[in-house]
Order: sequence, then C-alpha cells, then structure tokens
Amino acid sequence: MIERLPGQNVTLETRSQAEQEVNKQMRYNQILEVLGDKEMTAKEIAQEMYMRELIPTNERNYTAPRLTELSIEGIVEPVGKKKCEWTNKMVSVYRRR
Repeated sequence: MIERLPGQNVTLETRSQAEQEVNKQMRYNQILEVLGDKEMTAKEIAQEMYMRELIPTNERNYTAPRLTELSIEGIVEPVGKKKCEWTNKMVSVYRRR
C-alpha cells in the first residue's frame, strides 16, 4: 500500500487513472452495437455485453458513464424510465438518436 500524504486526494488520482485506462471509443462502439435500434437501460446493456463476453461482469458501471457521455454528444438519448428488474429502482431507458 502507498500511504496518502497530507492534502493528497487519493480518490481523484485513482479515478483519473481508471478513466485513462478505459478505451472509451471501443466501449462506445460496443454499447451502440448492443443498443442497436432497441430501448434499453444501462444495466440491460451491461448484461448483454457480459453475455457477449465484452466485459468481465454485468455491472452497470461499465455502461452508465459512457451512456452519459454519449448522451451529452447527442448520440443516444434518455427516452423514459422503468423499474429495473435487478434493483427494483426506477432507471433511465436509452435509445440511439
């Protein structure tokens, strides 16, 4: 373990390192391929990506940040919400624009 120095924000460093390691363009392409012309939640996309062995787990954290970025770019859009079958929480549903 590397000790934290006083005033050092370790969380920002590790988050930045993790973000640099993600091949965003590849992940965007995978998400858009899975989404196709369907309407899906971040978790549903992650589940399908996991089934296709594109990601190591079905965690929505593999897709949600990229969906937000794709949404900002106008490539996908949230079109509604529905109850997630895994969490029973209301979640956004996305589609390609």
